[in-house]
Amino acid sequence: MLQHFFGLFYLLAVSQLLSFTGSHADECPVQLNPQRVVVKYGGSVSVDCSTYVPHKGLGWEASVGVVPMTRDRLITWRVSELREWDIEPVCLINYNKEQCTVYLPVTIYKTPDSVSISTVNHNGPMMERNQYELQCDVLNVAPVQDLTVNWYKGQTLVDQTIFTDTIKTPVSKTSKLLIRPDRADDGAQYWCEAKLELGEEGPRPPPTAPSKTLNVEVYYKPKHSSSTETIYINEELTLNCTVKANPAPTYSWHSEHLKETISSSVLRSSTLSSGIYTCIATNSQGTDSKVFILKSTGGSRPTFWNVLIFSQLLVASRFIFLN
Repeated sequence: MLQHFFGLFYLLAVSQLLSFTGSHADECPVQLNPQRVVVKYGGSVSVDCSTYVPHKGLGWEASVGVVPMTRDRLITWRVSELREWDIEPVCLINYNKEQCTVYLPVTIYKTPDSVSISTVNHNGPMMERNQYELQCDVLNVAPVQDLTVNWYKGQTLVDQTIFTDTIKTPVSKTSKLLIRPDRADDGAQYWCEAKLELGEEGPRPPPTAPSKTLNVEVYYKPKHSSSTETIYINEELTLNCTVKANPAPTYSWHSEHLKETISSSVLRSSTLSSGIYTCIATNSQGTDSKVFILKSTGGSRPTFWNVLIFSQLLVASRFIFLN
């Protein structure tokens, strides 16, 4: 039984060894350093090809930078200014009466000539709650499959466009963004950025090219925070109807107590009577009104000084009572 067990163990070990040997038998016995290169168009590149086995020839084949077959153990493919977009360098080795090759992946990149932002089919101010389209144009960039266009409002990233084209040569691309601005967006700055994500072998940080900013002007109607306000009459009375709007609004006051037209946003007077005063703010986008209800104190609403005097008298009476 023990002999049978050792026989099976031996057969298993031999089969594993043969399997390991066979899995490496088809591999080309050369090593590239680095195994992948990313280079800027017109930049220099240098890659070593080495072997650990006896051979009859080791060389580089490429459209530029050819290295003839040699008996050396290490050879270098070198180009001082790489301008071949479709280059596919190959390291070859002749050994065991056969020839095998290893391909070197090369990524050549080019940053955009320009990145610009614009509105599509629109000029001038935008109207609140209407939809508009922004466009980002990226001119002559490569490779486009590594291109990402980032959209920003201020410093906040709001959208991204990723491209999947496999074209190696420079191309121009367009990204679009739909926005529906509101009054909070008046004065907002939109801009876009072209970014090349070239992987671990690429430059760090990744190459980026921003556009100029597009300043957005939004037209919106007046809108008061509250539609009604109650005010008790005192010696210095001010009714303030000022409201944000774009374009700037005009104002008009209405009340049975007013004998003349008032166009200011603020109404100041020590002779205003109790009653209702309505202020109307108007611009090209709409109208909003605010009602001020003026009431006489008439003893029904104690003032600060009344409260203070009463509290002092109360304290004094308690002191007298205790003593």
